[in-house]
Amino acid sequence: MYKNINIRQITILITILVSLLNLIFIFLAFTYLSGVFTLLVIVVVATTNFIIVRYFLENFVFRKIKLIYKLIYDSKKDKPTQDMSQVSLEDVNAKVMEWAESTKKEIATLKSLEEYRKNYVGNISHELKTPIFSIQAYLHTLLEGGLYDDNINKDYLKRAADNTERLQNIVEDLDIITRLESGQAEFDIKRFDIKELVKDIFLDLKSIAKKKKISLTLKEGASQSFFVMADRESIRQVFTNLLVNSIKYGKEGGATKVSFYDMESEILIEVSDNGIGIDEKHLKHVFDRFYRVDSSRSRKQGGSGLGLAIVKHIIEAHDQTINVRSTPEIGSTFGFTLMKAVR
Repeated sequence: MYKNINIRQITILITILVSLLNLIFIFLAFTYLSGVFTLLVIVVVATTNFIIVRYFLENFVFRKIKLIYKLIYDSKKDKPTQDMSQVSLEDVNAKVMEWAESTKKEIATLKSLEEYRKNYVGNISHELKTPIFSIQAYLHTLLEGGLYDDNINKDYLKRAADNTERLQNIVEDLDIITRLESGQAEFDIKRFDIKELVKDIFLDLKSIAKKKKISLTLKEGASQSFFVMADRESIRQVFTNLLVNSIKYGKEGGATKVSFYDMESEILIEVSDNGIGIDEKHLKHVFDRFYRVDSSRSRKQGGSGLGLAIVKHIIEAHDQTINVRSTPEIGSTFGFTLMKAVR
């Protein structure tokens, strides 16, 4: 509403209003008084009022507005270099409006960051509480006599140990994502065969996949090597997170396949499965921290809730992109690119 206000127009408007009041005064005096002398006095008074009002507005109000302008101008620069005598009322008005708009945006940003902080702390607390409470419950039961009960002691100790490991995974993932977001993560960019890396990860995850009878395979016909320029260990983590997710939410007896596509300057990698899939309304959030499509089911599966967020940060730190497409009960495909290595 205020962005169209012109200070010079306000000044002129006030001056005209005062002048009109004086003209009305002259008219009334001319009507009820007589004599040329009286009329001359009225004209002189009206003219004097006009000059005084104009002088006051220009030299006092405008001077203070210039001071406001100078403060805004100086706040944006280390050393003021602008000659204030050359500043017009229109310049002041424009600068004040610009400053007000900038301040409004800064306030909105701060509110957004505060909301983000609250949500982030709340999510961390929620994720940490579950394993901590479980550990406490199992240990208290053991201390209250369960330690001497052969039917539960080993089982409860194992459950407590599992939750301790889960707690450790959450803390480690929090550390990783903090370093990635702050730009403190260091990458050792080297040339390597990404297909050989995937084969190595398949061996690491073979026992986990076997429990759900899920096969881990490469796309048929991908016999050649695919060399990329990237940080090998961070890309290992990307594949591990994607493949573990695929196994966790895959259907028993299903399959997970990794495909490679030569895109001239880049290599496109896709990790596909025929698992439970993701509803369209959840797709835009799958890379958000602690976001779970099905909270109860996800927590039973374990994990920190940070896996896909870490994947996204690692790929973006390589100046590449990642996306997902999915259909419920049919499966999901995560695709990302890496820079192709020059032979």
